[in-house]
Amino acid sequence: MNQAVATSMPVAPGRDAAAEVARVADAVRRRVLAYTLKNNGGYLSQACSSAETLATLYLRVMRLGESTAPLVPRPFAGVPGPNNPHAFTGADYNGPRAPDLDRFIFSPVHYALVLYSVLIALGRLGPNGLDAFNQDGSTVELIGAEHSPGHEVTAGSLAQALSQAGGIALARKLKGETGRVWVFMSDGEFQEGQTWEAVAALAHHRIGNLGVYIDANAQQCDGAMTDVMTIEPLAARLRAFGADVHEVDGHDSDALAAPAQGFGSGDRPLAVIARTDPCRGMELMRERTPKLHYLRFKSEAEIRAYEAQLAAMDAAAAEDRA
Repeated sequence: MNQAVATSMPVAPGRDAAAEVARVADAVRRRVLAYTLKNNGGYLSQACSSAETLATLYLRVMRLGESTAPLVPRPFAGVPGPNNPHAFTGADYNGPRAPDLDRFIFSPVHYALVLYSVLIALGRLGPNGLDAFNQDGSTVELIGAEHSPGHEVTAGSLAQALSQAGGIALARKLKGETGRVWVFMSDGEFQEGQTWEAVAALAHHRIGNLGVYIDANAQQCDGAMTDVMTIEPLAARLRAFGADVHEVDGHDSDALAAPAQGFGSGDRPLAVIARTDPCRGMELMRERTPKLHYLRFKSEAEIRAYEAQLAAMDAAAAEDRA
């Protein structure tokens, strides 16, 4: 098992944390591209933009215990209910709940394959854990839910997760727990009123044990966010609502990790706006700009081009391992 997940600390002392994040991010993009080819479509741009952010969260920011879930996910056990204790199994991949350990709430559930790929790269989910991806009866869903690996709550429609995370963080604060709550969000969720109500509530209740990382890739289902409904200036708006805000390069692990250092003892929620490139490492996708939300191949020639891209990425990874 990867040493980084064998303890509650993100990265073992003495390891090159930024290099480890880069390795995981590259592996995530390769795996998501492979499954996009296999399924003739997928949320590929989300892997391009968020891979470093998610890898940094797991390796350098969050204090998580070892996974308590099977390497091959369980089948779907049914909808939540008082007599179904196996309905909420996704968070098991993030380790046990304990007062001193962090909790992770994953908001943009259409990024699910990206999260599964991170879990595989870290040894929390087995490589064959994706054999049942997007199949009926599987928990490894295209759009994640509370039973999907790495997911603690059902977060769609988008923008519901921050409110749920706020309730968890408030409860932890009242109990005197030292563990923090981390939320990963997409920038499009800041077009939703519920998100801003949640931020206002976090500030009002002085929820200083909740941190949000935002994948600000500036694109959404209908195209560029500036063409659909702008959210800028996002940093200024979040500060006006009472958050402690940092804007960083979302592909720079050191910059991503820095705002979280020492976080958890204050009285303001943390918001890290990670400015990212939805075509990072996948130049072929720029031809589709700004319609990048879901990639579906249009021709055999395009499939061949992306297969060549995957082969080149695999060769580069093999060379790095040699």
